[in-house]
Amino acid sequence: MDAHFSFLALGDSYTIGEAVDENKRWPIQLKALLNAKGIVLNEVDIIAKTGWTTDELLAAINDKSISRTYNFVSLLIGVNNQYRGYPIDNYEKEFAALLDMAIGFAAGDAKNVIVLSIPDWGAMPFADGKDRNEITKHIDDFNAVNKRISLAAGVIILILPLYQD
Repeated sequence: MDAHFSFLALGDSYTIGEAVDENKRWPIQLKALLNAKGIVLNEVDIIAKTGWTTDELLAAINDKSISRTYNFVSLLIGVNNQYRGYPIDNYEKEFAALLDMAIGFAAGDAKNVIVLSIPDWGAMPFADGKDRNEITKHIDDFNAVNKRISLAAGVIILILPLYQD
């Protein structure tokens, strides 16, 4: 009997892909890759929107009133907190709350939660004319908070590579 899995992806534009077709979103690409390997990921729910900060993702999750669990949950959030200049202390508190929710959505199993690092948008063409070194430093600071909280929670951490043309 084949096992069938469910997946919940939580995040922002990095999760849904800004201005890309739905099949180009990384959670949908993951589903296709796993299904091709015989791992049936038949259900992918995404709660993400371009521009969302941690507080906006928290509000969206609360609005959805999710009452079920998933086999796997991912969390990728924070770039817009950094971009808007929000205090890192707020990110720390809200990211911790989001991670607790993600673990709850994974039936309390932290090993079934994947936290992805925030990609460095300072390395992307979007940052032309901006202080790339300052952006990178701030993203690194946010990712350090993300990593510390994630390690303490016992979840899987994926460090994303730098952008390359």
